Amino acid sequence: MSSVRVLVGTKKGAFVLTADGKRKDWTVSGPHFAGWEIYHMKGSPVDPDRIYASQTSGWFGQIVQRSDDGGKTWHQPGLKPGEPEMPSFPAKAPNRFVYDQSEASGKPLTTHQWYDGTQRPWEFKRVWHLEPSLAEPDTVYAGVEDAALFRSTDGGMSWQEMAGLRGHGTGPQWQPGAGGMCLHTILLDPAHTRRMYTAISAAGAFRTDDGGATWKPINKGLVSGFMPNPTAEVGHCVHHVAMHPARPDVLFMQKHWDVMRSDDAGENWREVSGNLPTDFGFVIDVHAHEPETLYVVPIKSDSEHFPPEGKLRVYRSRTGGNEWEPLASGLPERDCYVNVLRDAMAVDKLDKCGVYFGTTGGQVYASTDAGETWAPIVRDLPAVLSVEVQMLT
Repeated sequence: MSSVRVLVGTKKGAFVLTADGKRKDWTVSGPHFAGWEIYHMKGSPVDPDRIYASQTSGWFGQIVQRSDDGGKTWHQPGLKPGEPEMPSFPAKAPNRFVYDQSEASGKPLTTHQWYDGTQRPWEFKRVWHLEPSLAEPDTVYAGVEDAALFRSTDGGMSWQEMAGLRGHGTGPQWQPGAGGMCLHTILLDPAHTRRMYTAISAAGAFRTDDGGATWKPINKGLVSGFMPNPTAEVGHCVHHVAMHPARPDVLFMQKHWDVMRSDDAGENWREVSGNLPTDFGFVIDVHAHEPETLYVVPIKSDSEHFPPEGKLRVYRSRTGGNEWEPLASGLPERDCYVNVLRDAMAVDKLDKCGVYFGTTGGQVYASTDAGETWAPIVRDLPAVLSVEVQMLT
């Protein structure tokens, strides 16, 4: 029977939760990198021992950590001989993410637009999302702030920007959302090996069909009332995008407002918010075995980041959107004012699909029956930034 590893990144360290296929008893390892913000952790789908982690600090900068033994030990790929494993206060960690300042398609990559219309230089701040290759454990992609896409083919030792994304033509028009101008979603298409999707706050969704050489915005059908042109090609605040690997042309999006669906690889989008109590939120995910079963966690509004009426609810649609049902068994019934952030939900691939999510209150909830019932598998962690699942044989 397969076992499950749940990777939890928090504001003050990383935690690795493991259980056998029954998912009853959980072992908690951590905190790893105590006191550091772990924006994201992701395990390789082809090597169950390989995990990547984004470790960041306002003092020390950004580090990518790697484990080759399932999270027992960690190291920084690419350290020079004699270089200390952890930088000493107050020195900053070496910045190995360097933007490509060349020009592509005649558009300069040196500045981007700010809220007040001025042009600001691109500044690397942190890695928001790590996405290991579906086929090669030493290849991993990184989405960063300010928004750009990087790739490493040597297990994180070195990183090169895939500059076609910023340079395709609209890059200088991108603006930061409330959380920063971050590239937070990377989806690899298992059926079309050269196709990849990304999403940026606040710019929108983008697709490449040639391995990253060229990109196109895929935002037709998105409407954002805060923009001067609500249906503009770019500028939309996308919070998260999900797909089922068996149907990679079907995409689901949780936008700043609105839950959206595309059936043609992002060429066109339509709203599927249906009967949700609010269509604002951050997470969206798809059942491992049912491509039309979706999960979201509605949040009251963009100014009040907590569940409506203080009742924590996951909502499930079995019809690909529009018709939603609340899933509440085992979740707080009152006085709950946590948030669930964009990378803080994941599913496992066991026969009865497990669904997991973490909160800014430090709880990680799990359902072993596709959302019918919930229970906390760990409590009182620092605020949870990300939750990912890695299947073990």
